[in-house]
Amino acid sequence: MNNTLQSITALISEVEKSVIGQSHVIRALVIGLLTKGHVLLEGLPGTAKTRSVKSLADTMNASFGRVQFTPDLLPSDITGTIQYQDSNGSPLLTFQQGPLFHNLVLADEINRAPAKVQAALLEAMAEGTVTVGDTTHKLDELFMVLATQNPVEQEGTYPLPEAQMDRFMMKINVDYPDDAAELDIIRLVRAEESDSVTAAKNTISKVDPQVFLAARKQLSDVTVSEIVERYMVALVMATRHPERYPNSPLSTWIKTGSSPRASIALDKCARAEAWLSGRDYVLPDDVRSIAHSVLSHRITLSYDALADNVDGQYVVNELLDIVAVG
Repeated sequence: MNNTLQSITALISEVEKSVIGQSHVIRALVIGLLTKGHVLLEGLPGTAKTRSVKSLADTMNASFGRVQFTPDLLPSDITGTIQYQDSNGSPLLTFQQGPLFHNLVLADEINRAPAKVQAALLEAMAEGTVTVGDTTHKLDELFMVLATQNPVEQEGTYPLPEAQMDRFMMKINVDYPDDAAELDIIRLVRAEESDSVTAAKNTISKVDPQVFLAARKQLSDVTVSEIVERYMVALVMATRHPERYPNSPLSTWIKTGSSPRASIALDKCARAEAWLSGRDYVLPDDVRSIAHSVLSHRITLSYDALADNVDGQYVVNELLDIVAVG
């Protein structure tokens, strides 16, 4: 195991000490950083979505910005504003950076903000830049948006359009913990009320954020065989041409299939998954392990699917069952 992988593995282990029962969330956040992607966390309140992001930022010693999305939020509240100042009697316009100018940005309850704010966030996610007035400001090389949304409460929300959903590399469902994890959570919070946990956190050797930039270079050395490439393409094509599988209900479930961004995301995330597993080559199992996170939010469901309570996760299960490797 090389030093870069050792550092990131150690980071994952440290974050898992603070976030109980959500190992798949932490791994997904790390994959997002490795692939220069953005992650959407969907789960009920109290499932450690915010805690996961903050713990990751603390452990990797990265700058962290949080925006609580509300219906009255303005684009300038996240991008920053041009402020007028008086400098020795002369007018001076200066740019005051918004919370987007951090390494990790938590967009809390992103579906509560109106379309203008979502559009401002879209430029940052897609281009890595923020435009205010006539000036375009470049964001840090290590930049990731981690958005959260509540899947149940829909009153007063603005559902994300398909184009913005497509910009998220992965969508992770955050479920309630099981019995054992719930017990560990109680004990962890109780321990945090004392000074012992605080003292232990202060002794952690934090990971340099630059290690992710080094890891990204190593991802390019991870090889993907033609068989695995064709498997990824076949999964995406099955969402666009479900009629190729007449014995499957896919054609009645899918209204619109995944875009080419899905294929690109499958390739990037599968290589990151292989690298985290200590391999320099991708297996079909790497593709299968990240398929739900990459594809489920990129499929537009038909009315029949919604009526039958079929969601994106269920559709991906069907894809993995019927699409053969090779």
